[in-house]
Amino acid sequence: MDNNLAIAYLGALVGLLTVLGGLVLRQVFKSRQDESVISKLQPKLQNAKGTPQEHYALGSTYLRKKIYVRAIAEFQKALKTEEAPFPELYNALGYAYFAQEQYDLAIKHYRAALELQPTYGIAMNNLAHAYEKKKLIPQAIAQYDQVLQLEPSNKTARQRLASLSKRLPRPAAPGTDKM
Repeated sequence: MDNNLAIAYLGALVGLLTVLGGLVLRQVFKSRQDESVISKLQPKLQNAKGTPQEHYALGSTYLRKKIYVRAIAEFQKALKTEEAPFPELYNALGYAYFAQEQYDLAIKHYRAALELQPTYGIAMNNLAHAYEKKKLIPQAIAQYDQVLQLEPSNKTARQRLASLSKRLPRPAAPGTDKM
């Protein structure tokens, strides 16, 4: 019986180590991909004029690595090109500002993304979250409502809306006024 228990423990340990090894390898692979994008695009964009998509790709990589200042710089360069900006660019720029707790700038860029694509659900959610962080609860609720009208199964909007609704003061029930 002790032998079976030892084998079970050993099997569980090997299984756990296999899962952890897989997670570490996945993280190493992601890091290498990001470094590859940086090493390919950074020299190119420093020496020549790049496309908005190239600046967006480099900025997105910096964003994943949480190098927000560089991400913002790349997104700004993408906006300065002659090609028309795209909503994902404004959303990413808003996210970079949001991550630095610059909520007013985040809101500005999320709104710009929505001007280009009014049904952009991710930007709508992000805008609502920025309103929430700014303590603009009625605007956040209205924005989450819009998200749910567009995407009724959006779990994030549904959860955040439920949470925010609990924070609002409830109106007094009729006939309970004390004089």
